[in-house]
Amino acid sequence: MYRGKTVGVVVPAHNEEAFVGRVIETLPGFVDRVYVIDDCSTDGTWAEIQRHAERANEARTETATLTDGGAYVDRVVEPIRHEENRGRGGAVKTGYQRALEERMDVTAVMDADGQMNPDMLGRIIDPIVAGEADYAKGTRLLHRDRREMSGWRFFGNSLLTYLTKISSGYWKMSDPQNGYTAISREALQRIDIDGLYDDYGFLNDVLTTLNVHRLRVADVAHPAVYGDEQSGIRYSSFVPKLSALLARNFVRRLSMRYVVRDFHPLVLLYFFGIVGTLAGLAGGVVALLAFVGPSSVFLRGSISLLLLVVGGISLAVAMTYDLQTNEALGVREHEAGEPEEPARQPGAEQ
Repeated sequence: MYRGKTVGVVVPAHNEEAFVGRVIETLPGFVDRVYVIDDCSTDGTWAEIQRHAERANEARTETATLTDGGAYVDRVVEPIRHEENRGRGGAVKTGYQRALEERMDVTAVMDADGQMNPDMLGRIIDPIVAGEADYAKGTRLLHRDRREMSGWRFFGNSLLTYLTKISSGYWKMSDPQNGYTAISREALQRIDIDGLYDDYGFLNDVLTTLNVHRLRVADVAHPAVYGDEQSGIRYSSFVPKLSALLARNFVRRLSMRYVVRDFHPLVLLYFFGIVGTLAGLAGGVVALLAFVGPSSVFLRGSISLLLLVVGGISLAVAMTYDLQTNEALGVREHEAGEPEEPARQPGAEQ
């Protein structure tokens, strides 16, 4: 337990034979349950999960109580295997369901690739345990030391952060693809876990879903950690799929928050802003391509410019209203210093 709260950790794994064992072995001792999900790996990941789970469970069985005096748990690590690949989101959803069934107060997610420092887990779950947030996520963009992140990664994450701000409504959030997260049991009970996106856009989908339910989100700064792991993301398919997901979620959020559950004029401002901007851009292109005379080009260009200006102003005002409306759900940003050394799981590697 951690400060009187039971803690579950979901570890989604796909072809992480070289790293998943170390992740299991180095989890802090306050973790009550670990759900390691093998998402139909084709290497030796499942064998590694079983081997390290057996070690951790045998070590915990030798102790009558947890190191912090919490309740005794007979089987700490639960290996779960998907017969079909369901994507990272699908693996996390399986873990979420198990944590909800076992009534974990806080459920964190740590990837099996070793990029998430287990010593930071206490800091990640702190906002949930303290009752300051319903969902907490790590961010590498706010940490004072970003030297481990390449310039290309930093640019991509910054661009995706801005797009996800618009889509999700969490305007102070950063690093949306950071999978080091924690969520409260109450939040899990309110959202539709099965309806969440299965693939790599899962994290973006979670944020929009949380906003629809007006749940609080906290950012926790931590350093980037990169080693020899290989990313499983195929950008040729990831970028189009994620772009479509962000656009769909933007419409869903506006519909649910500002039409179905309540009404706010920012919906109209967004509509006229988007329509006006697109019409202005299209009109400008047509005016340049369909040259029929100076007067015609001037008239079409003037109308297009007017539409662009009106559309831009409408979008700016809509975003301002949106930011103000979501201020109460604002992300709590704070800098994480050097983590303290927590007690390891019994039987952990030193």
